[in-house]
Amino acid sequence: MSASVSETYVAAVQHGLADLSGDETLVGVVREPTGWFHAAVDENVPELGPPSDLLTETKQRTEDLKMQGLCEEGAHNAAWDETDFADRYRRHLDESESAQRALDSLTERVLDDESIVLVCFEGNDKRCHRTILRDRLRSRLGEVRKSGDSSHSPP
Repeated sequence: MSASVSETYVAAVQHGLADLSGDETLVGVVREPTGWFHAAVDENVPELGPPSDLLTETKQRTEDLKMQGLCEEGAHNAAWDETDFADRYRRHLDESESAQRALDSLTERVLDDESIVLVCFEGNDKRCHRTILRDRLRSRLGEVRKSGDSSHSPP
């Protein structure tokens, strides 16, 4: 088996729309999950969710844009750009010690042959932090594998 890192959204999991083999671990990456979210995933790692202030600011801007006539997806994606969500989330991953520890743990698990699926709320038509997180995790895995580090210590 070759371990992998992929991503999907919770409604796809709940409705059988996600491309899953059943061997993956579903890892929620939600800062403040609901009870029903916990039922859909194997575990949740809130440290890898966007910071609360960024979520609040982006949600407020999304609501403002919807009031101006944008559809849900359009408002969400425009708010993502206007709040500089992607760069701010990357900065969170770089600067938060708890996020670094969580990334180290997921990296180690994948190196130990566990396939991980990152899960949050946003559907495929909305920009989402889980794609940034997936790419970051894949990059770390590539760096460790390229270095040939048998101790599995992430860079």
